[in-house]
Order: sequence, then structure tokens, then C-alpha cells
Amino acid sequence: MRTAPTILHLDMDAFFASAEQASKPSLRGKAVVVGGLGPRGVVATASYEARVFGVHSAMPMAQARRLAPNAAYLVPRFAFYRAISEQVMGLLRALSPLVEPLSLDEAFVDLEAGGAAWDAESARAVGTKLRADIRAVTGLTGSVGLAASKMLAKIASEQAKPDGLVLIEPGTERALLEPMPVRTLPGVGPATGDHLRRAGIHTVGEIAEAGEDELVRLLGKAHGHALYAMALAHDERPVVAEREAKSVSVEDTYDVDIHDRLRVGLQVQRLADRCVRRLRGAGLSGRTIVLKVRRYDFSTLTRSETLRGPTDDPAVVREAAARLLDSVDTTGGVRLLGVGVTGLADYTQEDLFAQAAGVREAGLAEEPAEQEPSQEQPEPGERRWPAGHDVRHALHGHGWVQGSGLGRVTVRFETPYSAPGRVRTFRVGDPDLEPADPLPLVPRGPGEEGGGVSAGPDGAGAQVSSEPASLPNSWSGTGGAEATSRP
Repeated sequence: MRTAPTILHLDMDAFFASAEQASKPSLRGKAVVVGGLGPRGVVATASYEARVFGVHSAMPMAQARRLAPNAAYLVPRFAFYRAISEQVMGLLRALSPLVEPLSLDEAFVDLEAGGAAWDAESARAVGTKLRADIRAVTGLTGSVGLAASKMLAKIASEQAKPDGLVLIEPGTERALLEPMPVRTLPGVGPATGDHLRRAGIHTVGEIAEAGEDELVRLLGKAHGHALYAMALAHDERPVVAEREAKSVSVEDTYDVDIHDRLRVGLQVQRLADRCVRRLRGAGLSGRTIVLKVRRYDFSTLTRSETLRGPTDDPAVVREAAARLLDSVDTTGGVRLLGVGVTGLADYTQEDLFAQAAGVREAGLAEEPAEQEPSQEQPEPGERRWPAGHDVRHALHGHGWVQGSGLGRVTVRFETPYSAPGRVRTFRVGDPDLEPADPLPLVPRGPGEEGGGVSAGPDGAGAQVSSEPASLPNSWSGTGGAEATSRP
């Protein structure tokens, strides 16, 4: 069993929203919500300013608008977030060959495997430098947890948020865990937490006191054993780099196109059950549910949704597949249907007792699957000008869409390196306005301003990007302080 705190967990702070704030000077320090803006949209990420109003990831967007009506609501820019993620993951892979990405903004790293750290002092030094490197390369902040196991490292990074570092010293693990609520442990969601609470178990320490036999009686053999081990701070799971096998899926092609929507839904449910049987047969679980639909004209659509943790629960997979089917137009008939699971793991982190969508912990993770904008049903103007996306005007330069509708599109002209810019409104079909690629959050060379509003004659663009004022200023809690957790 590893004793040195050389497992690192990195979690970028409010990643999507922070990237949008860093990209848009007028949104820094303000409530920002990123997600689907359609009638069934879900919050992907909320900035810390929006969280003050109770907005959180996986919340229905309609509820978020009621809680924070004055927040900025933006459509995700997944290619932009992916590019930043690749920069961050590159920094992690420079530390060790064993990097286990969990999503675009979260990963485990085995520092000992890469020779980067071997004890608490060296691990802390690596974590401190990593946070500085991430800020220098991306202009964003991340929180770092260091411990002797994956479970404890993730708990440490949660304690470090936002923009901090927490190292759990060897020998303090049990004392740290004991007063924490049962929901702290992986796999304990709302329903399992309620089940334990009805049994008089409220804290991790009380889980350990209950004993393994009682937990097995309450939760079943596999989950009871796993939960008891975690309550004793035992977690032997290694950091695993990406596997060769990346998905488990099943699909059926139909001799005659299926036109009846009800029958299509029943076929998807059946495929979901077959997929789970194959998943369980391989001893795996997965985080991302994928639906594949080939229509009568041979056009093929895929939709995906990422859960908070790996699952092999057929009810959870069926529910996710049904939600994904709701976003697909099957008018005209369906030739092929498929259901798959990706983001594979060799353990299950699903809430054991949650069977229905209204009971289990909500679906999208902080960093959700890369879903196509076509899953939403936006207004005609938004099909071309999604809120938050980049544009360029022949006269005014680079900007981003604040909103569109009724044949008009409103644009704020600013860049990551400028002061807050001016707002102008154009016809949706204005020939001088066109979509643009996102600008890097940190300038890559002298004089690189990416167009749009000038960064100033003295090259202030490069300087502003490294100052706190140029970054999301929502991390006022820890101010980047480091801490060591103690009993």
C-alpha cells in the first residue's frame, strides 16, 4: 500500500465558465452559466458568482434562469474547451506516463511513476509548480489534491477549491475522514445517503463503526465491502492511462425502416439492456452513454450524455438513452439503432439505490460529453449565432454574440486582452459579420491580439493576461493559498 502522497488530482475551477470569463473581459467577476439554452437545456457549468444564487451543474436551465435572471447564459464552445484541455493534459503528461483523464478538466496523475515526486515535500513542490504552469499557459486556475490514493486525492482537491492546493499528510487520513458526511465517499449519492441515514449512519466514521458485515447487509456484498474499505481510507485503485478498449456497444440494422416512434423507443430500451449485459460480462462500467441513429436516408446521428460516475445500472443507461432519443428526429423512418457506453472503468461509482431520474444524482458532469449544438432546438437566428460564440466584423473586428432573435444579432466587441468592449446590433444576414475562431486566452507571441479591440500601443495584451484582473476574479475564497489537511 502506498504511503507517500504522490497521487495528484487536478480539477480545473468552474472550467467552462472560467474559460468564458477569461475570454470575455465584460463577464469577469459576473455570474456566467454555460449549457443548453433550449427548453430542455441543462447547466453544464456555473461560475462561482452564479453559484452564490444556487445555480449548479446538471440543473435545468429554466430553474437556473429563475435563480439568477441577470446572469450571462452562453452556449458551450466545446472545441475551445478541448483545446485548453489538451494544453493542461500536456502539462500533466510531462510529469508522468500514468495520467488518467476523467473529463476535459479533471485527471489523476501518479507522480511516483514518473519520478516527479517520492515524498510529501517533493509532491507539494510539483503541485505548486503545476498550478503556476497552468495559469501561465492557459490563463486559468486549477485546484490540486495530493494524497496516497485516488479517493483521498480527489477529496483533497475538493477541499482546495477554488484555486488552491491541499496535501493530506500520511497518517492523518482516518482522522480527516471520520467527521465527513457519508456523501464524501465515491458512489454515495442522494439515495444511498438516505438509506444509510435511515440506518443511523451519517458520517464516514460511523460507516467504519458499523462494521463490514452490517454494510454488506445494508448495501450488498460488493458495495458494502467497497464502502467499508473506503471508510478506513483504503483505496488500492491504480492510476490507469487510457485503455485500448474505449467502448462497449450494440446495434441492430432493420430490414424494414421503423416509422413508429413508440417502437423506436422500445428498441432503444432493448439495446440499452443488451449493452449493459455485455458491459457487465466484461466486468466494466462506463460514464458516457452514446446513442446512434441511422435514418431512412442513410444519414447517421450520434448523441451522448456523460454521468457523474461510471455505471453498469440498466435503469440508468435506459433513462439516458431515452433522453438522447428525445433529441433526434426520426420522421421518415430509422434503418439502424445503436447504444454504447464509453469512458470505461473497472469499478462502479453509481448511486446504488437511485433507480429513477428523479431520485438519482443528476446526469451531466461538470465537464459533460461533447454534445452537438443540434441537440438543442434554438431559435432560427441562434442556429447561426449561438450566444457566447465568436464572430468577426469587417469594420469592428473580433467579438462575441450576446444574443440573437427577430432577425437581429447583438455583438460585444472585445478580446481576452482588451478592456470591456462596446455592444452593437446587426441584421442576422449582415454580410460584414461572420463566425470566427476563438482567440487564445494567453497571447502566443509579441503583438498577437487576434484582431478586434486593440490591446494598447504598449503591448499590454501580454501583460494583462498574467495579472489577476485579467482572469476570472471569482476565486476569492482561498486566493490560491496552499494548505495541509490535518486531523
